[in-house]
Amino acid sequence: MPERFDLAIVGAGAAGLIAADFALELGARVALLEHERIGGDCTWTGCVPSKSLVKVAAIAAHVRSASRFGITVTEPVIDLARVREYLRECIEHIYAPTAPEALRARGLTVKLGATRFINPHTLEVGGDRLQARRVLLCTGAAPRPPAVSGIDQVPYLTYRDVFENDRLPDSLVVIGGGPLGCEIAQCYQRLGARVTLVAPRLLPRAEEQASELLSRAFAREGLQHVRARAESVRDDGGRIRVQTGAGEAVGEVLLAAVGRMPNLHGLELERAGVRYSERGIDVNARLQTTARHIYAAGDVIGGPQFSHLAGWQAFLAVRNAMLPGAGDVVPAALPEVTYTVPEVAHTGLTETQARERFGRAVRVASLDLAHVDRAVSEGDGHGFIKLVANRSGRVLGATLVAERAGEALAEVTLAIASRLRLRDLALTIHPYPTYNSAIQLLASRMATREALSGFKGTLARRLSRWSLGSGPIA
Repeated sequence: MPERFDLAIVGAGAAGLIAADFALELGARVALLEHERIGGDCTWTGCVPSKSLVKVAAIAAHVRSASRFGITVTEPVIDLARVREYLRECIEHIYAPTAPEALRARGLTVKLGATRFINPHTLEVGGDRLQARRVLLCTGAAPRPPAVSGIDQVPYLTYRDVFENDRLPDSLVVIGGGPLGCEIAQCYQRLGARVTLVAPRLLPRAEEQASELLSRAFAREGLQHVRARAESVRDDGGRIRVQTGAGEAVGEVLLAAVGRMPNLHGLELERAGVRYSERGIDVNARLQTTARHIYAAGDVIGGPQFSHLAGWQAFLAVRNAMLPGAGDVVPAALPEVTYTVPEVAHTGLTETQARERFGRAVRVASLDLAHVDRAVSEGDGHGFIKLVANRSGRVLGATLVAERAGEALAEVTLAIASRLRLRDLALTIHPYPTYNSAIQLLASRMATREALSGFKGTLARRLSRWSLGSGPIA
């Protein structure tokens, strides 16, 4: 007789782990099924190793620029094998609380192995069968092969193996200008490789102003950006040649960072009545699949590929699956951060999106980092903060380009989700000097400008003059 569970979660990455925690808190009997490694891409080949590598590369860059701050040092020597060990140490530290034995100690049933549906309520994992009243699918995604002629004839890395590299190549070509491509390209340039990034534009989802600023930052560090699509690749005696419409890029190693595709192979979703396509599993606004007792969340349903979005969706999918009063799962604002230097962070609507939706009823203002005191003291001179609001002052979006942009972004994301106005940001006391205090300054300028425009401004100035003239000067 198969074991029976209230909820079976297929996939134990960021989404699956968050979902399992919440389901346990609700008192459910939960089975967590994983075909590879607990933690998924985020722990092993994504967020954790990439941000650890960003830290290592930043240290190398700080050493090289130390003379600017009056500190004399020698050129850093990069031991990529030791760098790889540091990445592994970070991974193991974060993985330990989610290892199978740790999860079982908290009351979860953890089963490892390939998983497939037998029928809508029965799954098989590693040869064992189980039944579940509800199922949550969060199997994530895998690297998408580049649509480039000759790619199957040359060796190339993806994010699944680049962090296991223990030798620094003399040169690297990166195909793809998304967050991953930009982060790895800059890291390897800072570690000492000669890097060429091939992409029509950096960060195509970001504001064009942010993309161009990042491209200039890369150029200052010596990183080459070929503004074109890769058309073909070939192996030329150990050198990889990437042909584009704007010329050729040559490197010892090739990294492909051109997107991801949903992990659906082997699940046999047809047996469960779950509809899907190459874009991912079909879900409604409540994250239900075409089988009403089966839900899906995270990268496997397509859309933006972020661990924080996947975890948020999975939490709400469990709520909808196990509690009455299910609701739509649509984020009020999605924070996005690319961890280059400077960081590029965005939430809510871009200026272009806001103007397309609201026309002239949009208020936009920017503040250059040269006028942000904390940025000046940090030597962070290239970037800006932009706020977008509607006519009544309600915050609609923000773009931040700065070394701590990701940390400052949460405040604006909360403001959008809570439907706050510019004056709410302006009237909240912020610690100084911080990057967040620059958000307050910009919001204050925008709110004041709006309050003192037109008839309201004329009236306010008259009242001010009357008030000042109505009493004696002490």
